[in-house]
Amino acid sequence: MVMNKSIPVLAIDGPSGSGKGTLAARMAAELGWHLLDSGALYRIVAAMAVRRGLDVEQEQTMCELAQSLDIAFPDGRVRVREVDLTDEIRTEDIGVMASRVAALPAVRAAILELQRNFAQAPGLVADGRDMGTVVFPHAGLKIFLDASAEARAERRYNQLKNKGLSVSLRDLLEQIEERDARDRERATAPLKAASDALLIDSTQMTIEEVCTTVMQAAKQRLL
Repeated sequence: MVMNKSIPVLAIDGPSGSGKGTLAARMAAELGWHLLDSGALYRIVAAMAVRRGLDVEQEQTMCELAQSLDIAFPDGRVRVREVDLTDEIRTEDIGVMASRVAALPAVRAAILELQRNFAQAPGLVADGRDMGTVVFPHAGLKIFLDASAEARAERRYNQLKNKGLSVSLRDLLEQIEERDARDRERATAPLKAASDALLIDSTQMTIEEVCTTVMQAAKQRLL
């Protein structure tokens, strides 16, 4: 698989709820670069599996599904042909199933080329769990954004509460800890920091402080 290594890439990895999605979106806007939310791809596969009544544990079935989907992101929306999945893929249930789908080696292989095709001029900000280790190992700047499980659960709790949803902080913490274990222990592309990544613990940081830190690094290594 040939990659265009002349396109600058900012790879942002980290566990669920660390703030990498917000960071990636802000950096892409600030730099004027393309944005890849790789987690959305696995969520899309999970959501379509639910819609079609498929078993997300069946690796070959999920691989064939991933290869068959015509995915587009028009105006910030998420669509598979005529189906708008923007809100559906952000539910907690789909997130849990997406983590299971992402643990399947054949599915990760099927989605790998799709992810790499997002690297287009003038540059790409890629958000995920293996962006710097597997998908874009040549990235000019790799960030590993982390935070304590408690802080991440509280952030998610506040997000859902602000949307008027009734949730349990304890349940969210358990889900995050289970997902962390699944992501870090899977055999294929486990969640880990690249050896040359800049490590940032956002537990006690605001998103503005994180963005400032990353922008300073980007100016040194990418611009």
